[in-house]
Amino acid sequence: MVKALAFDLGASSGRAVVGQLDADKLTIIDTHRFPNEPVHVLQHMHWDILRLLHEIKQGLIQTRLQGHTDIESMGIDTWGVDFGLLNAQGELLGNPYHYRDGHTSSIMEQVFQQIPQAEIFQRTGIQFISFNTIYQLAALQSSSSLLLGQAETLLLIPELLRYFLTGQRLSEWTIASTTQLCSPITRNWDMDLLQKLDIPTQLFQSPVSPGTLAGTLLPAISSEVGLPSLQVVAVAEHDTASAVVAVPATTSDFAYLSSGTWSLLGTEISSPILSAQALQANVTNEGGINQTIRLLKNVTGLWLLQECRRIWKNEGLQFTFADEEKLTADAPAFRSFINPDHPMFMSPAHMPRQIQAYCQQTEQQVPQTAGEIIRCILESLALRYRYVLELIENLVQKRFSGLHVVGGGSQNTLLCQYTANALGRTVWAGPVEATAIGNLLVQYIALGHLVNLQQARFLVRQSFPIHTYEPLEVAHWEAAYTRFCQIM
Repeated sequence: MVKALAFDLGASSGRAVVGQLDADKLTIIDTHRFPNEPVHVLQHMHWDILRLLHEIKQGLIQTRLQGHTDIESMGIDTWGVDFGLLNAQGELLGNPYHYRDGHTSSIMEQVFQQIPQAEIFQRTGIQFISFNTIYQLAALQSSSSLLLGQAETLLLIPELLRYFLTGQRLSEWTIASTTQLCSPITRNWDMDLLQKLDIPTQLFQSPVSPGTLAGTLLPAISSEVGLPSLQVVAVAEHDTASAVVAVPATTSDFAYLSSGTWSLLGTEISSPILSAQALQANVTNEGGINQTIRLLKNVTGLWLLQECRRIWKNEGLQFTFADEEKLTADAPAFRSFINPDHPMFMSPAHMPRQIQAYCQQTEQQVPQTAGEIIRCILESLALRYRYVLELIENLVQKRFSGLHVVGGGSQNTLLCQYTANALGRTVWAGPVEATAIGNLLVQYIALGHLVNLQQARFLVRQSFPIHTYEPLEVAHWEAAYTRFCQIM
């Protein structure tokens, strides 16, 4: 049995997961889970990066205490775009900004005055979102921040956490590709783009491929957590890239939805699509394993529901998942829809009221009860998935037989069924812990315990349950989709 350890950090929580590879079966065991909550300081929102480092150390300690002293390696994956800056002494210059912080508002337009939007897309192939690294750095530059002048190295969040553990400053391709500062052709930083924006080029080092051995735990860390000096692997450090590794597809042509706080819907291709049509569709060409490209589109996902839960809890209303399912099933179908990607849902103070406001502004029936709001969210997400899948299919000139849904959202049975209904195609849901599993698979490939990606995906199919959803009530959903597109 070969053991490895994955740290999978999402926008709201993190976990340590031990993988146990035994012949043709992989089992996983959670050894530590922890919240990942942003910290509001005056007008800004930050990640509590040192708390995350502390929780990773706790994960190592808990892994040892639970008897897993024989793990061979570890890797870290997180969300994209956010970063920390190190000075010449290797010290962190301030807490990283949270991507939902407001310091990038209106910066995109300023950047487009310097470099046309079409040129940025042609150079990077990345979807335009206001919090991309390019705009965060431009915001620092615009405000004459002292940070850029003092900084020697930029590390994205998983790279920064890995640096704290190993002392090695190393950039990894899949996470670097999320910045909108890299070329998908050269798989390196676009230095001309950086110079045009007056961003110091010395901050960046050439990214390594996922699966690169990236040092071992520092002796002080090993001593603190009571484990041997583990090999640390630069896995596919963007969480979506790790999740795609674990998609249990049987062919090279497949569509996936990594479903969680964000929904990432796309396919795996061999070279980027940088056409005017791709620019208009605002898709992204992010780096994947084995020099593949993840052609996908970001969709605001279960963040909408998570925020409603948070508000309702603060107001004294708390529902179990079973409660939510019953409330939703009892609510009338297709009464009102939202565009999940409308800017007004980016970071509202009160998500339920914001959903009601959107419906009122678009002259629809306004959902009143929790069940009506949840149904509005889930139906809208399912219909948005169809819209995005058809965009992707149009670009690659293929039609996929169904959709693989992986990640935490694959547990939401209503959303999976609604998605099958909206698509009129089969949905295969699972594995739930795809990101952590993909993290582990890259480690096993890097250390020679698995031969290639095909064997890794076969292992997923052999090891984890996959639930199948067939479309129902297709005619009703077809009519709803027509209405949804008109409203959106």
